[in-house]
Amino acid sequence: MEIKELILFTNNIDKQKNFYSKIIELEEIKSFSHDEISFKIGNSVLKFIKRDQITPYHFAINICSNQEQEALLWLKERVSILKDGENEIINFESWNAKAIYFYDEDKNIIEFIARKNLESTSHEAFSPISLLEISEVGLPTVSIEEIYRKLNKYMGLSIYSGSFDEFCAIGDENGLIICVDQVKKNWFPSNDKAFPSEFNSEIISNNNTFIITYKKGILIINQKY
Repeated sequence: MEIKELILFTNNIDKQKNFYSKIIELEEIKSFSHDEISFKIGNSVLKFIKRDQITPYHFAINICSNQEQEALLWLKERVSILKDGENEIINFESWNAKAIYFYDEDKNIIEFIARKNLESTSHEAFSPISLLEISEVGLPTVSIEEIYRKLNKYMGLSIYSGSFDEFCAIGDENGLIICVDQVKKNWFPSNDKAFPSEFNSEIISNNNTFIITYKKGILIINQKY
């Protein structure tokens, strides 16, 4: 699964523009509106649209699989790291991956994750070029099973990890929908409340392109022709 574009909402569009363009140093994609901004992240696009009322998100970005240490040093010059206890790099042994977490200006929880199975190594200095793609988007819900059934039926996605109880990652290592039970589970590692925040995304699955919309706790999936 490939997340080609992720559209989120912000009430701090100028601060977010500064954060992603100046601090994280992403390439800004030209916009013809003062109410939206877009950034290139490897094979993906991250877009923010201005809205008065928002709640935070969680999303992840794949980085080169051998660069978690370099990524940590690069980030620590720019942001505060969200730790798990004393750990700044968090080892997900069952996923064969290592991750680093931090906030943006809206307190969205951003994750840089080095997935060893992808073998996407680099021997260059860590930079925004080391960001490969948006690889996860969080989707809090009151019914993980219902969300999974839709994603499986219309997009052919399978469970990568977890169950229908509290946490279920759906898709593959290039792209995952991270479903959490919004009543039972908060976001790791900060323990922030997992809001069912509205988002839109363009996703490629099984050689087909889909537009998904998550709004008011309802997932809508349309195939793009």
